[in-house]
Amino acid sequence: MKRSKWYAMLALWICLGLVVGSAVSVLAQDKSYPTKSITYLTTFNPGGQSDREARRQQPLLENILGQKVIVDYKVGGGGALGWSELVRSKPDGYLICGINIPHIIIQPLQQETGYKTEQIVPVSIFQRTPLALAVLKDSPYKDLKELLAAAKAKPGEISIGGSGTFSGHHIATLRLQKMTGSKFNYVPFTGAAPQITAFLGGHVNAIFGNSDDLVKHSDNIRVLGTADDQRFFGFPNTPTFKESGIDLAESIDRGVGLPPNTPEPIIKTLEAAFLKIAKDPAIQEQMKKEGFVPLAMGHAESKAHIAKMTAIYKDIIKDIKK
Repeated sequence: MKRSKWYAMLALWICLGLVVGSAVSVLAQDKSYPTKSITYLTTFNPGGQSDREARRQQPLLENILGQKVIVDYKVGGGGALGWSELVRSKPDGYLICGINIPHIIIQPLQQETGYKTEQIVPVSIFQRTPLALAVLKDSPYKDLKELLAAAKAKPGEISIGGSGTFSGHHIATLRLQKMTGSKFNYVPFTGAAPQITAFLGGHVNAIFGNSDDLVKHSDNIRVLGTADDQRFFGFPNTPTFKESGIDLAESIDRGVGLPPNTPEPIIKTLEAAFLKIAKDPAIQEQMKKEGFVPLAMGHAESKAHIAKMTAIYKDIIKDIKK
């Protein structure tokens, strides 16, 4: 009996030792993070907005974190391939990944994507690209009121080009139709570049475009409305949809995320690094010149923002499917 008690006590102490040792090991690892190079995954093609932002941040992250940061690509499925890889990765902080909203919300709501929105741990959201509705300079539609009146008079005849299906552009078009009783012919393109090319070539009547793309072609277009809470600095004379009585705000927000179950100290280390970059006045000025709106959301604020937008998009998708 005494011997069995002794064995039981020995087994307990061994288990406790393993647990404590494991905890100490994890804490030591988190405290010293990072100790090797970090892969910064982007889920869209080189040269796109997500890639350009990762490249801007790369040398600054290396300086702050003291380790090499390698920008890599996992392209496909509108970003889904990369985000699927992210959620399956080891949660040790050595793979971070650019995230795009509404993509990471809408994709899992529509189909099986290999990841769920809540699996992605947001570190920071650092950039917003407001969407705007634009026509060419020689378009017969001089303002938003005229375009909407024509879309109601000729349902489905006026085309709006956008990048992808169930993207920010598509959702903005669907929401505009629902709010105004208008009916457009939405034409999806494989990306922003072919969308803009088709638009400038007169192949669609209008587009919902990214603010940075529209700024580049401001001499050739007329922006009818911006889908943001306040006027976009790139088009200060263009009213928001809200000013026109339409409660439509739609943007593509960019940030960075981690795999599920990433330890809190690692999240905090990366959050501090990304926020330091996001709050740098020189970086903010660069973004503005390129047509972006700088943001500086930390982990908690980013998580709350994604939760808020998920609730909104769930209702939108529900309406679309009716």
